[in-house]
Amino acid sequence: MLRSLCIVLLVSSLALLCGCTAGTVPSFNLKTLAKSDIDMVIDRHISETNRLAAQLMVKLYKRNPRELRKGPPGMTVEKRLKLLFNTPYTVNFNELNGAYGNRAIPLAFDPNFKGDRVFALMAGIAGMLHTAYNHQTEYFMFDDLDQQKIYHCARNLESIAWQLNSRRAANGELFILANSIDAQSGLSNFSFERLFGKMIAIQDVLAQIISDKNDRAINKVVHGVASTVLLPI
Repeated sequence: MLRSLCIVLLVSSLALLCGCTAGTVPSFNLKTLAKSDIDMVIDRHISETNRLAAQLMVKLYKRNPRELRKGPPGMTVEKRLKLLFNTPYTVNFNELNGAYGNRAIPLAFDPNFKGDRVFALMAGIAGMLHTAYNHQTEYFMFDDLDQQKIYHCARNLESIAWQLNSRRAANGELFILANSIDAQSGLSNFSFERLFGKMIAIQDVLAQIISDKNDRAINKVVHGVASTVLLPI
């Protein structure tokens, strides 16, 4: 409450100072006055991570169209994207028994799960990202992020990328198809790996930015990539 009041007072005061020029600078956005340069850098990193996660979701459904058909009747990729990436974010899904973030990831690789595995995976990934960002899409001078949560999120993404390429059903098939190599042509598709790599890199850079801003060190834990245990967010 106090933080919100401070932002309102700051923006109001600056608005009075800048009011005389408002008519001559139509592209000026008043709320940026409550942002530092670092806040705008953070906004950009978060926006790009969400964009990459949404792109990952679309690509996974293209590789695994059968999964979409396991969802509620009439479900489309566009509806799935809105559920996970439109604000305010949805955090409770009946089809996942309320699982979200870290708790949704295991469903994607559970042999007994009969639902949409791509959605379970992405509800987990999106949930981790949104939780690490305090469910916000932009930041102001009085906002605070936890660099440790963002660092943990990067390590979890490494683990998820490994599981995606390694976890298999009893018949030997991958639970979710992603990267591929054509044995006949020798052609490979590692676009999924690249998307994960970009998201991990952005999370690591963002964690370091927040660490420097808050003057707080990141506790770098030993966490093997080939692990199904996810760090807390």
